[in-house]
Amino acid sequence: MLEAIASHIEITPGICGGKPRIAGHRITVADIAVWHEKIGLTADEIADQYDLSLADIYAALAYYHDHRGTIDAGLRAERKLIARLRKARPSLLLRKLQATSRG
Repeated sequence: MLEAIASHIEITPGICGGKPRIAGHRITVADIAVWHEKIGLTADEIADQYDLSLADIYAALAYYHDHRGTIDAGLRAERKLIARLRKARPSLLLRKLQATSRG
């Protein structure tokens, strides 16, 4: 990892599942990538909203683009796990609402 990026990105076993994250924060590179690439937030908006520097954001985006395949695969795996969990265990609120509507 380039020194400029490495000063902004940390990987620590046991923190955020060992995923790359903004140094000193629990905001992962994947979080930044989703907010920027999928939701469409600008680097300035992310920096302002989460009290990060623009250098943090751009380092995370550079790291993401260098490791895009791995990070995207991790995001897909997380979505599949969430879908399986939702299917196996429906929302308690949803079950209560359904029971109330049956009345």
